Amino acid sequence: MNIVKQLATGGKRSSDMRLILSAVVEKPDRYLEDAILGGLAEKLAGKRYIARETPAPYRQWGSDLEDMSIQQMLNGCSLPVAERGALMPDAHPGYGLPIGGVLATNNAVIPYAVGVDIACRMKLSVFDIPVKRLLRDEGNGRFTGALNTETKFGVGGFFKEKRLHDVMDRDWSVSPITQQCKDKAWKQLGTSGSGNHFVEFGEIEISDTSLGVEPGTYVALMSHSGSRGTGANVAAHYSKLAKDTHPELPKELQHLAWLGLDSKAGQEYWQAMELMGHYAAANHACIHKHVAANLGLEPILDVENHHNFAWKEQHDGKEVIVHRKGATPAGEGVLGVIPGSMASPAYVVRGKGNPESLNSASHGAGRVMSRKQAASKLNWKDANKLLQERGVRLLSAGIDEVPYVYKDIDEVMAAQADLVDPLARFFPRLVKMAPAGERPED
Repeated sequence: MNIVKQLATGGKRSSDMRLILSAVVEKPDRYLEDAILGGLAEKLAGKRYIARETPAPYRQWGSDLEDMSIQQMLNGCSLPVAERGALMPDAHPGYGLPIGGVLATNNAVIPYAVGVDIACRMKLSVFDIPVKRLLRDEGNGRFTGALNTETKFGVGGFFKEKRLHDVMDRDWSVSPITQQCKDKAWKQLGTSGSGNHFVEFGEIEISDTSLGVEPGTYVALMSHSGSRGTGANVAAHYSKLAKDTHPELPKELQHLAWLGLDSKAGQEYWQAMELMGHYAAANHACIHKHVAANLGLEPILDVENHHNFAWKEQHDGKEVIVHRKGATPAGEGVLGVIPGSMASPAYVVRGKGNPESLNSASHGAGRVMSRKQAASKLNWKDANKLLQERGVRLLSAGIDEVPYVYKDIDEVMAAQADLVDPLARFFPRLVKMAPAGERPED
């Protein structure tokens, strides 16, 4: 308003003022020395979005990816903090960065490039018992009973008697959000989210001796879940802080707002994210411990990994922050689990350490249909027929998680043959997910 008054005193009309002010907003650097407009120009220049002159390089795996996924990857690579990216063959659109997007940044963390379900994670336990024991499990058999008794799903899922794990002895005061949510986290400890989260028994075919067990067919327990409500609250809080820190970002990039790791908010988020990683791992540890104990079993092999997280790593000769949003760490020799669907195999893999993918691989098969589309197009009659053909018994799930909504996992694996070596295949036989109607947390 002071500028308007000065321009008016100088004889400028309203139409002139609009043109002048628009010009300052468009190119503030030209007006930094102007006696009247310099102060405004200086503020605008400091908060004007300046993309990289050329987007950071990225490589894509797989074909027929949605245009929106590719555009979101390009948006991430245009950020001034971006260093390099990679797009996995299971990619589909997300908030900000696509699911299946990998982005390396310089001293900055992007909450939405980590994901809403921080530290979403896979875990697989192998048991040396005859597969026929699992295949005979019908109705209220022991395996069904163990899943129904020892797992809880969704927002209202919790155990009357709290699960115990030393993750609750960690420092939960690293962020005001984790401190406020500690009681909620303890209440939800050992439970699973909704959406694409699951706990399932199946048979696993191990073909590689490097896993430390004899090649053969075994019973295995596999789970997929993350940091539950507390992780979602951390994501929401720091995503808003990041947006507030970068009001200059255009609308299509607002979900890519970042926090500098030199800032208080950036350090808080990083420590909260690390805590959520430990908490997500504890959730899986409790699930596998209690299900196995219910059956009187001891695992002979465990494999697990995060896929919604950020890591400090060395790439191209310098330290960068690698965000893997729906992508599995696949450094040389690193083990991971890549699931398909409730009626298709999951793979235990060993990373090849491909530098072009920033040592990453897909985190699953990837969706080909939105939840809304699935609800309107699919039906349980067809889904149940397919499940029966594949030898799968489903205890609970929503129609938006049936096999038709996912890509062919074998095609995805073929597209990333230069990223991972498959060591074993897991075939679901007894599957439990959140019941229909639960708000998806993935």
